[in-house]
Amino acid sequence: MFVQVIEGKVGNAEALRGQLETWRRDLAPGADGWLGSTSGFTADNNFVGVVRFESEEAANANGQRPEQGAWWEATQAAIDGEAKFTNCPEVDTFGAGGSDDAGFVQIIKGRGDRAAIEPMIDEIESTLRKVRPDVLGGTVAWPGDGSFIQTVYFTSEGEARAAESAEPETDEDRESRERLMSSMQFDQYIDLPEPMLWSR
Repeated sequence: MFVQVIEGKVGNAEALRGQLETWRRDLAPGADGWLGSTSGFTADNNFVGVVRFESEEAANANGQRPEQGAWWEATQAAIDGEAKFTNCPEVDTFGAGGSDDAGFVQIIKGRGDRAAIEPMIDEIESTLRKVRPDVLGGTVAWPGDGSFIQTVYFTSEGEARAAESAEPETDEDRESRERLMSSMQFDQYIDLPEPMLWSR
């Protein structure tokens, strides 16, 4: 999987939302290798989009389509200033991965040691299933510079807030969480309370 993250300051929210709907309706059917998109607006008027492709080659091919270029030119006009693109050629998934059933999405930026985390994936998934039923799944996208962009899909914001303050139920679960935290540094949390969720 390949993930591209797009971020920008919202200039015209209505126009930007309309452009996203246009892409879903008119451009998505011809985007070979496109798997899904998660996008939304934050409380401080920023836009974030997380787009999943089967491969980097598929993402590049989509970007070269003339209709994609025309669409982005119109979309850029609804963004205040230049948008930031982050390409992530390495992606890990957990649970259901990107889920269109989520009622709330949180994007977490940080730094981590992917090689140290990989052996813990099965353990992390097992712990999540037990102590965080509000987590449907997610992706961890790695740009290749030691940073990561994690996208977590929750059943609802209310259930996520209630569960995040709860302690793991067992010493084993607590130790599992502590091992994960020792390998990842969480720097920024971005909430999308009304996410737009689309997949092929």
